[in-house]
Amino acid sequence: MANSSRAPGRSRRLRAALVVSAAVGLLATAGAVVLPGSASAASTLGASAAESGRYFGTAVAVSRLNDSAYTTILNREFNQVTAENEMKIDALQPNQGQFNYGNADRLVQHARSQGMLVRGHTLAWHSQQPGWMQNMSGTTLRNAMLNHVTQVATHFRGQIEWWDVVNEAFADGGSGARRDSNLQRTGNDWIEAAFRAARQADPNADLCYNDYNIDNWNDAKTQAVYRMVQDFKSRGVPIDCVGLQSHFTGGSNYPSNYRTTLSSFAALGVDVHITELDIRNAPSDAYRNVVNDCLAVARCKGITVWGIRDSDSWRSSENPLLFNGSGQKKPAYDAVLTALNNGTPPTGNPTTPPPTGNPTTPPPSGGCTATVTPGQVWGDRYNTSVTVSGASTWSVVVAITPPQRISTTWSGSPTWDSSGNVMTMRSNGSGNTFGFTTMMNGNSSARPQIRSCTAG
Repeated sequence: MANSSRAPGRSRRLRAALVVSAAVGLLATAGAVVLPGSASAASTLGASAAESGRYFGTAVAVSRLNDSAYTTILNREFNQVTAENEMKIDALQPNQGQFNYGNADRLVQHARSQGMLVRGHTLAWHSQQPGWMQNMSGTTLRNAMLNHVTQVATHFRGQIEWWDVVNEAFADGGSGARRDSNLQRTGNDWIEAAFRAARQADPNADLCYNDYNIDNWNDAKTQAVYRMVQDFKSRGVPIDCVGLQSHFTGGSNYPSNYRTTLSSFAALGVDVHITELDIRNAPSDAYRNVVNDCLAVARCKGITVWGIRDSDSWRSSENPLLFNGSGQKKPAYDAVLTALNNGTPPTGNPTTPPPTGNPTTPPPSGGCTATVTPGQVWGDRYNTSVTVSGASTWSVVVAITPPQRISTTWSGSPTWDSSGNVMTMRSNGSGNTFGFTTMMNGNSSARPQIRSCTAG
């Protein structure tokens, strides 16, 4: 597979309720109900997946964000994104100690502006290393790798839902061995070390291991990854999820035991994600089977296709995606949407407006007041802006009604209680207005509640 295809959590607070959900937006301020119109939750991939508490995402190339046809599909159909190349090691640290976050930041900002969840891809990988790292070995390389993990995860702290901490560390074939790479030669514990560094740098992101050709449960490579995850869980190594790339082609076509693979990893106590799905010639049956298998496993949290249009794919000659080069939906798209719509439906009525009144702006508490302003609404999520008055430093407590969850935040420093339903947002020097995106998860009648605003 081409490099552009690869490299490509459990949030401690399950920041996005694991992922996304079906919803409609609503919010009220000063007693006024706001319910902008939105597409049916079953009319797009992301909104439909969200009805069962999952996401449907895509890999994004920042260079294509200037293509209006591309961004129109992106913003309409998907509620999760993965950077195709912009978060790989050579892109973020082209020279040792010199980090270049420009393109990655642009992608994250775009995603957050659209209420999308972001998968960070990838912190440690044997491929797409910059020249300076390729020339290292031993302790020097190990320290450089750990520094990269720490610096990058810290930079994006609070903005990334899942990190592919380590990518493609196992060899192909029947040996079940680790891949012989410069990172592996620093010691067999390098993967564990990377996960521990990532947890320390961003305690709230879900931490994932990601690989290709681990789809067939009977394959030695699949079993080897399974044993590693089993070992990590038994010893308390912080791993929250496993990503199956699922590039189905040639010798790795969709296997009949794919669901067994998903459920077996999930049984270890980790979430499973389908992270880079594309299927040669986009057969409807294979796409439908993948979706149904994910829907059948409770801990399968979502699917990411590796590109939007066939012309955007690293396998463009094989036409493996859901939209053709002109941006038209293919039969596989219809198969996927139908399968998603047949998943677990949301509870309640997603078109029911929220209650009236203004419980989101309580009386002043501790010398400051928090005032809510509704933001943009999509079919499965909505934005909220909160303005604090009466104090230059402050903390605001926001409560979310389950199964809703906050997926992303901006312009503040958030922490969560153990339930994941109560967020305390503290000032961080970015001004007196902060915001967040709420995933509805099928609950359209509730909205965030401001519990308190405390100065200092």
